[in-house]
Amino acid sequence: MLDTITRSLQELLSKSIIALPGIITAIIIIFLTRYLVQFFEGLAKKTGERILHSTSLQLLLRKTVQIGTWSIGILFACVSAFPSFELGDIVATLGISSIAIGFAFQDIFKNFLAGIILLVEEPFSIGDEIVVGDYQGKVENISIRTTQICTYKGEKVLIPNSSVFTNSVKVLTAYDYRRTDLSVGVDYNTSLSQAKNILAETIAMVQGVIYEPKPKVELVSFGDSSIDFVIRYWTLPEQKEVNDIQSQAIIAIKKACDEAGINIPYPIRTLYYYDQEKYQDHIKNNSSSVPEI
Repeated sequence: MLDTITRSLQELLSKSIIALPGIITAIIIIFLTRYLVQFFEGLAKKTGERILHSTSLQLLLRKTVQIGTWSIGILFACVSAFPSFELGDIVATLGISSIAIGFAFQDIFKNFLAGIILLVEEPFSIGDEIVVGDYQGKVENISIRTTQICTYKGEKVLIPNSSVFTNSVKVLTAYDYRRTDLSVGVDYNTSLSQAKNILAETIAMVQGVIYEPKPKVELVSFGDSSIDFVIRYWTLPEQKEVNDIQSQAIIAIKKACDEAGINIPYPIRTLYYYDQEKYQDHIKNNSSSVPEI
């Protein structure tokens, strides 16, 4: 038994010594691959910035170069560490194991493929402001697995790429301009033509409102206590710009209405009080229904 154990250890040691140069070579290849990834990624970044105008396609090019370089480096390291394991065997092993890996990491692959499609089709770009489900903010990065946005409250939200790809996405900055609808109610005694002219002149003078398309003032309904207008105007699409100009428009409209003597009414309710002693119909009806004896 001792002789058997000794021979086994000797064989194991001899095989380890024989495989040691290959293992060391594989480790060296891995370290070299790390530096090659940095070099090729930097080269891809410069090339993408010079050739591609889309930030998303530049990012996709860098990620493709990064993943491809790592894959080739790991493949050569495996061949160096296990000389008897030929390239065809590695490809066959990867083909057999891909099914199990696919089931185990289906969510990761789903997000990865969705991320590639988002980068290629580019429904939105990095820097755009979007709304996805309950989240609204500025796109900061599109990685292999997630889309990162920064909300207007300064919060970082990571949304899985598959959710972004399959759900409806509202791109707030897709076009050059964005419309805001601002509701204003005036008293029923107000001259509607005068009020419309004042509102149109006021909104046109607000700094930041786009001249073309022109602002519009429309009468929309008879309210409970007012006649309602809607002021439709266009601004730059960023949310900060929309909020700032809306605040300026409200201040300007209130000031113009005050100067013109136009009343913006509060909700009005009219209450009627009756003296219940004057209304005894139910008693008369009840008494008339009682038979005489």
